[in-house]
Parts: sequence; structure tokens; C-alpha cells
Amino acid sequence: MVNYCRVFGCTNRSDRQKHLEFYRLPKVIKNQGEECQKLSEERRRLWLAKLNQDLRGKNLDNIRICSAHFVSGRRSDLYQKDDPDWVPSVGMMGQQRSSEETGTSRYKRRMNRTQQRLQVGAAAASDETESAAASADPTTSVFVTSHLCSTGTQTELTGYYIEAMNSELQSLRTENIHLRSDAAHLFTTYDQSAFVDKDEKVLFFTGLPTYQILMVLFTFLSPYLPVKKSLDKFRQLMLTLMRLRLNVSTTFLSYAFNISVATASRIVTDVIDVMYIRMKPLIIWPEREHLQKTMPMQFRKHFGKKCVVIIDCFEVFIERPSNLKARAETWSSYKHHNTVKFLIGITPQGTVSYISNAWGGRAALGCRMAHVKIPAFTRGKSHCNRGKIASGLFLK
Repeated sequence: MVNYCRVFGCTNRSDRQKHLEFYRLPKVIKNQGEECQKLSEERRRLWLAKLNQDLRGKNLDNIRICSAHFVSGRRSDLYQKDDPDWVPSVGMMGQQRSSEETGTSRYKRRMNRTQQRLQVGAAAASDETESAAASADPTTSVFVTSHLCSTGTQTELTGYYIEAMNSELQSLRTENIHLRSDAAHLFTTYDQSAFVDKDEKVLFFTGLPTYQILMVLFTFLSPYLPVKKSLDKFRQLMLTLMRLRLNVSTTFLSYAFNISVATASRIVTDVIDVMYIRMKPLIIWPEREHLQKTMPMQFRKHFGKKCVVIIDCFEVFIERPSNLKARAETWSSYKHHNTVKFLIGITPQGTVSYISNAWGGRAALGCRMAHVKIPAFTRGKSHCNRGKIASGLFLK
């Protein structure tokens, strides 16, 4: 991108005068204290006054002033208000070189007077220290004279400059404290210690009833979880369980765990693969004797010991496939969305005992029941009886 100098009559541009620097208009700094804000506002106002142009409707962020319009060839620091290069002054609207030199010489004289006052003050302080040391202990006068009188102080800092720097330092310290607190909060929000003896928090984020069950699951899956530099294994499991339980986006998880969106997506995919392989054997069809011995009282009251399984189907939203055939097969007229359907069986005790393969959302209940592998004891039942299974309860 080529930058042009906005000063009237100046033809400098960045692609030809590559040795020059092109400065933007000073911005108003509002996060470093009141003094800094006032100083930056005044400097911006003076820069615009030096340009002396009608800039209404113009994008001020695109305005540049080249370094050829500064006495020393570069602009000064924000807090060096007495410096002649605090605002551009060379060749601004026909100004003469004599006025620029006058401003420079005036600045140099002021700085020389400041140095002279500091030197006089330092000499007076050293004389007082030497006389006090001599009156207190004459043996130490030679040592004090040799070590204090030879010390000189030279500085161009004014009281206004030091006060502004102190204000900026204090604001930076405060910001640093806040950032450290936020970083520590992000680091410890979802670690293992944050869930100890907090069953309500575990239930909200994971759906598991207690912290002990969460730790049993983590111990069971931990040896097979991937090792990543961004998150430890416990946080990877927590991120995946939050995704499944709360159905939040990977963008939200990336901010919550201070990682990128791509990393959060990869972690969810990897951990779900591990959970599928390791936890698939836990979905079993229990024996009839076990079901009858542990049958809840409400089921015994209404159905005796004949209730075997409660089944239902559920649909999961998916993105619209690009393939037209797949798009038609996954369209659900009930959900008005592209979905995949699953048949799930739950025992009266509340444990999952059966999950079918996925079918497109277009598949009807009768078609799905005809294709899904049904447990052995339900085979031979009529289509009407299978319809009763889908209604909620199977009575053997």
C-alpha cells in the first residue's frame, strides 16, 4: 500500500521516498490515565491545526504526514511536549525555516537551563552532605568527598513527564493484575480441583450425578485419551462432556478453555472415538432375573414383573448434505430439518440397554423397526406388537 503525505504542497510518497517515515495522526489514548488522555487529545488537535485543511467526510485514519516535516526527521515521544517535533513544523503551510529554527533554539535553551538548575541543586546537596559528615565524624570526610562530590546528574526529564510516566505505569500494573487474574481463572475453572465435592456442578456440566462417578469414568478412559499440549486429559474429557451435555458450540468451548476452535473440534472428535470404543461393551441386555430382582416399585405396582425395556427413538440434527439423495433420506418431516434417527432401549432401572445404528430422518417407524436388529426374545412378534414396543413399554 502506497502512503501519501497529506501536507499541502508535499509530493512525498512511500514507494519513492523509502527513507522517510509516514506517521498517522496521533490517536486519543483513553486507557492510560487522565493525563495521558488530555495530552494525546491536545497533540491530535495541534496536528490537525497544522494541516489546516477541511477534512470533513474524510477517513482520518488514512491521513499520513511524512518525517520530512519534523526538525530532527522523526516525531518525538508523547510526553516530550516541549520538543519542537511534538507536532510537525517544517514546511507546514508556507512556514519559514527561521521560525522553525527559533522554536528549536528556544527548546535547546530551555533544556540547558533545566540541566543547569539540576546541576546547581546536586552541587548544593553534595556540599550540605559533606559539611554534615565532616562535623559528625572528621575521619569520614575524605571518604564522603571522594564518593559523593564526584557524582553528577544530568537529565532531560521534567516533572510533567515523570508524572505522566508514573500514571501510565500504574495503569499498566492494574491491567497486568487483571490479565493475570483472568488467565488464572481460565486455567483453573475446569480443572479437577474445581469439581471436588461439588456434585451439583458436575451434574450441570456433565450430566453425571456425582464427582465420584466422574472420576471413575475418567480413570476408565484416561489411559486411552490423546496427549495434547493445549489441554490435559481431564480437561479434554470435560470439554467433550460439556459439548454433549450442554450442546454448546466449539467456539464457546474454545473461549472457555483458551484454545483455538480447530483444537476444540479435534479434541471432541478424538475423545468421542475413545468413549465409543471403550464404553460400547457397557451397553448390554441384562438377564431377566436381574431385571426382576431390581424392578422399581412403581413398575411392579402397575406392570408386575413383565416390563423388560422402555424404548423410544430420538433424532439428532445434522448439517444439510450436499448430496441430493442423502439430503432427501435425512429430511425429517417431523423436525423439519435434516436429522439421523436412533432407536434406544432403557431398562426400568434407568440404564441404557440398546442403541440401534443410525438411520436417515426420513425413515418411518415401521421401516426402521423392520431393519433394526431386534433382540431375540422379541422376534416372531407381529408388527402390531412391535408397534406397542415403540409406544413405550414391552410387556413379555
